[in-house]
Amino acid sequence: MRGPHNLLRLIRTGATFERTGAMRQVLEAMDAPASLRVAARVLGWPFKWLGIRGDPSQPPVTRALTALGPAYIKFGQILSTRPDVVGDELAEQLRVLQDKLPAFPTSIAKEAVESELGHPVEDLFSEFSEPVAAASIAQVHRARTLETGEEVAVKVLRPRIEQAFRRDVDAFYLAAQVIELLSPGSRRLRPMDVIEHFEGVVMGELDLRLETSGAAEFADNTASDEGFRVPQVKWDLSSRRVMTLEWVEGLPLSDLDAIDAAGHDKVKLSEKVLTTFLSHALNDGYFHADMHQGNLKVASDGTLVALDFGIMGRIDAFTRRVYAEILIGFIRKDYRRVAEVHFEAGYVSPDRDVDEFARALRAVGEPIFGMDASRISMARLLAYLFEVTERFGMETRTELILLQRTMVVVEGVARSLNPHINIWDAAKPVVEGYIAENIGPKALIRDTAQTLRILSRFGPKLPQLAEAALIAQADRREAPKDAAGRPRWLSLAIVAILAFLLGLLV
Repeated sequence: MRGPHNLLRLIRTGATFERTGAMRQVLEAMDAPASLRVAARVLGWPFKWLGIRGDPSQPPVTRALTALGPAYIKFGQILSTRPDVVGDELAEQLRVLQDKLPAFPTSIAKEAVESELGHPVEDLFSEFSEPVAAASIAQVHRARTLETGEEVAVKVLRPRIEQAFRRDVDAFYLAAQVIELLSPGSRRLRPMDVIEHFEGVVMGELDLRLETSGAAEFADNTASDEGFRVPQVKWDLSSRRVMTLEWVEGLPLSDLDAIDAAGHDKVKLSEKVLTTFLSHALNDGYFHADMHQGNLKVASDGTLVALDFGIMGRIDAFTRRVYAEILIGFIRKDYRRVAEVHFEAGYVSPDRDVDEFARALRAVGEPIFGMDASRISMARLLAYLFEVTERFGMETRTELILLQRTMVVVEGVARSLNPHINIWDAAKPVVEGYIAENIGPKALIRDTAQTLRILSRFGPKLPQLAEAALIAQADRREAPKDAAGRPRWLSLAIVAILAFLLGLLV
């Protein structure tokens, strides 16, 4: 329900943004039209005199979202993956948004565990610590299982967090409607779709069974990945509001001094972060979409360990091929091919000029590839690419935005470990390997075989289909003819029979 109570929440949000000084910054970042700026300032003016709210040491937008609570903090984190909506500068600020909230009492966490798992905590765990981390949606406890003595991490949702999020999400929808009404130009950015995407992500995170499933799938996909590990899921100790994984020791990638002291090779680690992400995205189509330093550890043997599987990305085979061709096109400086891929995928309207688009892409790529290796940036490329595609009328594509933004985050992690990493040299083998397997003669044969196998499943139905076609056509005086003068139903039947026979051969 998006009624008066949501309007009150919207006013409260505007008041907080005004009192923290965030309103002007957000409107400038989104290049809001005059009508929206005037409406926001008029609504916020009465609250300006109430004084600054939030922690003055934080940037204004971060301060505002933190003051408004968990739903807004999570929304800010997800918006950090949408520089096309909020701009690069604000996205950077949101990416470092503090996700630390006061922990709720351990006694309440134990009650939740008992309620969800059906047994007192003492019957499941011999040890159960105070919170070791508290975030916007849940907090984590270190524990030891009573049955096996294994150390585990127990994640427990905050009390009543589901209701709080649902209330705020409704208010977000109202805000998106107001933005679209006052700023028609913003519709290209699909504000309603952004909120819908946020709702889907958050509602998935509020059911820890889905995160547990995502962790298990990711672990299966990466089981053979050398130097990469996903903690093992403990299904018998997990439920809708509780998730349990094995406890993995390691150093966070943000602690560079500790990594140096432990003797880890930061150059190899930086390349591992980048190539691991690309391999998962291109080869599996399922990737960790929140790979910042806080969600990555390095174990004592140098293995990269991933944590927190609340935001996972999935892209279909077609999109993976498009993304790979765009990347390899830029790596090889084949701007004409990059332009053609955008047109073939339907990302750019066919009434636009492909040569003009290729020329604009060259203007994006050449300055970047002319830089020193340490300055070659995937983030810079994607920022410029957004500008070009906007000029040519390309609409926002959520699946590509999440993939591209994660690439930018991964690049940042890699550069923090090795400022001189050449992103393109590191990415090239992974992309070329994917291209060799999935684009070309070998892929064509495999795709054809798969298509024929699918068609062959209709083999048992061919007699009934042919009989139905004969009966239907018998009642028509002039059945449609193909180029050879045969009834069209006969041509279709011949094609179906040939496909079935070829499928059997395959």
